[in-house]
Amino acid sequence: MNLKSTKIVYWISTILLALFILPGIFFIDSPMAQEGTKHLGLPYWLHLEAGIGSFIGGLILIIPKLPPRLKEWNYVALGIVYLSALTGHLSVDGVIPMSFMPLVVFAVLLISYISYHRLLKYTNL
Repeated sequence: MNLKSTKIVYWISTILLALFILPGIFFIDSPMAQEGTKHLGLPYWLHLEAGIGSFIGGLILIIPKLPPRLKEWNYVALGIVYLSALTGHLSVDGVIPMSFMPLVVFAVLLISYISYHRLLKYTNL
């Protein structure tokens, strides 16, 4: 892939993630979000921590010119969140289609991560 197509893939995948992650902060205390947390058997403080942390992570993804190490650890943290969500849903709900939604978001996260590192390689020639 050349630089232009790498940038396009990076920004499309990253904006899709941001559109999924960032609005969640406005619904963090909604009855539906609280019920989902209760359904998985998670404590309320973890619900708040994951929601606020994901929002901050979403901001770190879309803000350009942040240090690469910060972005790297942000990808790791968000990856852990989505893999943990997959594990939680499979544990509680079993193998149903909706249990795999975190895996879809994780796949978009991986695309963003891989294209981010390709961009770093292009810029550090």
